Amino acid sequence: MSALPLRARTIELWREHNPGLDTAPMEMVAQVKRISSLLDLAVEQIYDGAALTAAEVGLLVPLRHTGEPVTAVRLAARLGMSRAGVSKTLAKLERRGLISRMANPADRRAALISMTDEGKDLIDEVFPRELAAHGALFAELGEDRARILDALTRLAEAMETRLGSER
Repeated sequence: MSALPLRARTIELWREHNPGLDTAPMEMVAQVKRISSLLDLAVEQIYDGAALTAAEVGLLVPLRHTGEPVTAVRLAARLGMSRAGVSKTLAKLERRGLISRMANPADRRAALISMTDEGKDLIDEVFPRELAAHGALFAELGEDRARILDALTRLAEAMETRLGSER
C-alpha cells in the first residue's frame, strides 16, 4: 500500500502502466477541478434554498449594470457559454419575472434582454454574499494574490488561444 495521496498515486500508476504517456496535464487539470469544486462548495450554503441558482447568478451578474439590453448570443459569447444553455436559463428567469425580453429593432430574430427591478433586487442581495464567500477563500493569499491571478489569467488566455476562442 502506497503512502502517496490518491491524486499522486493515480498519476504514478498511469506512468507505470503506460510509460510513454505524458501525464503532466493530469496534475494541472486536477488542480483546476479541485479549485472549481472548492469555489462551488464555498457558495453551496448561499444557494441552498435561495431564490436563485449559481448558474442564474452567473447570467444576472453581467446584466445587472449594463447600460443597455443585450442579446442572448452576446451574453453567451461574453460568458463563454453555449447559446442553448443561456437561452434555457434566460427562459426560466423570464418566467419568474427576473428578466424581460423585448423585440430588437435591429434584428427581429434576436430579442433584447434586460433585468427587471425584481431581478436587480435579488441579485443585489445574493451576489455580495457569493463574493464574500469567495473572498474568504482567497484571504490567506496575501502578496501572492496578484502573482496567482496573473498565472491564472495566463492559463486561461493560453487555453483560449489553443481552442481558437475570440473572447
